[in-house]
Amino acid sequence: MKTLPLNDADVQEIRKKLRLWYRKKQRLLPWRSTDDPYAIWVSEVMLQQTQVNTVIPYYHRFLNKFPTLRHLASAHEQEVLKLWEGLGYYSRARNLHQAANSVIEEFAGKIPTEKKEFLHLKGVGEYIASAVLSIAFGQPHAVVDGNVKRVLSRLFLIEAPVNQSGSLKQFKPFADRLLDPKHPGISNQAFMELGALTCRPANPVCSECPLQMHCIALRRQLVDVYPKRIVKGAVPEYHVAVGVVFRQKRVLITRRPSKGLLGGLWEFPGGKVMAGESARQACIREIKEEVNLDVVVDAYITRVRHAYTHFKVMMDVFRCSYLSGNIRLKNATGFRWIDLEDLSKYPFPKANHKFMHLF
Repeated sequence: MKTLPLNDADVQEIRKKLRLWYRKKQRLLPWRSTDDPYAIWVSEVMLQQTQVNTVIPYYHRFLNKFPTLRHLASAHEQEVLKLWEGLGYYSRARNLHQAANSVIEEFAGKIPTEKKEFLHLKGVGEYIASAVLSIAFGQPHAVVDGNVKRVLSRLFLIEAPVNQSGSLKQFKPFADRLLDPKHPGISNQAFMELGALTCRPANPVCSECPLQMHCIALRRQLVDVYPKRIVKGAVPEYHVAVGVVFRQKRVLITRRPSKGLLGGLWEFPGGKVMAGESARQACIREIKEEVNLDVVVDAYITRVRHAYTHFKVMMDVFRCSYLSGNIRLKNATGFRWIDLEDLSKYPFPKANHKFMHLF
C-alpha cells in the first residue's frame, strides 16, 4: 500500500483538535457515563445499524432487567428477545446472549481483554472488539464504522466505497495512524461523534469541524462527492398473506427458527401470495402448508407495509377460524394456542405489532 499522506505533526494536531472538540461537543449518552465493560458492550451491540435516539430507551430497559453479564447469561432467550422487540436485527440479541454464556463458562464471568479471545465470542467482530477494548480497557484498537469511514474518506479523498465490505482494508490504516494511543477510547468515540454530528452524510457542517484545515475534500470543494458509495438496485417488495387463526377464544402463534431473519420470534402463520391467487386464497393455502390446518377466512383485518434491510413486504391480514386438522409444522420450531391478553408476553416482529391492536 502507498505511504499514507500523514506526517507526525499532522497526526498530533488532528488528535489534539479532535480530543478538544469531543470534550466540548459530545452528547451526554448513558453509556458514556460508565466504565463497566458489560454495559459498554451492550451499547455497542445495540448501536450497530441503529440510531442513538432509538437505542437509549432499549439500553436502559435492558440493563434494568439484566444489570450484569451473569443476569443476561442466566436469562431465557425469549426474555432477551422480548426486551429487544422492535429494535430489529435480532441476531444481535441472540449472539449477545450466547456470548454472555460463553464468558461465564470459558472466562469465569470476566470479559476477555485479549482481542483474539474476545473475537472468538459469538457476534463479536472487528468493530465490537475494537470499540469495547478501547473504551472499556484503554487498548489501542481503532474503530472503523460508517461514521469513521465518512470522515476519513473526506479528509483524504479515499475512493473505496463506504458500503462495500471489502473497503475496510482501505480505511483501517488511516484509522490506525490517527488513533491516539494515550486516549484510544476517547479518540474512537470522537471520530464517530464527528461523523454523527458534523461530518454528516448530507449537509455536513464543515464550518464547525475541528479538522477543516486538514480536509482535502473541503479544500477542493468535493465534500458532496465523498464518501463514494455503490448504488444498489431497487429493493424488492413481496405480497404476503397472514392469518390470525382463532380456535374458540384462543389464537395460534408459531415460532420462527432460531437462525435467520427474525430468528426466535413468534408470529402468525402465512406466506407469499403466488401469481394468480388472491390474498385470501393464499392465506388459506399457506396455513395449510405451514401448520397443516384447514381454516375459513372470517374477515379482512387490514393491510400493513414494512421494510426490512433488503426487501419490503405488503401484508394482507385476515381473521380466520379453525375448521380441522392437527398441527404439523413445516418451517416453524414451535406453536401455541394462547389467549389474546397473553400476546404481550411473547416477542413479535415489528410488522406484526402494526396490526395486533386490531383484534
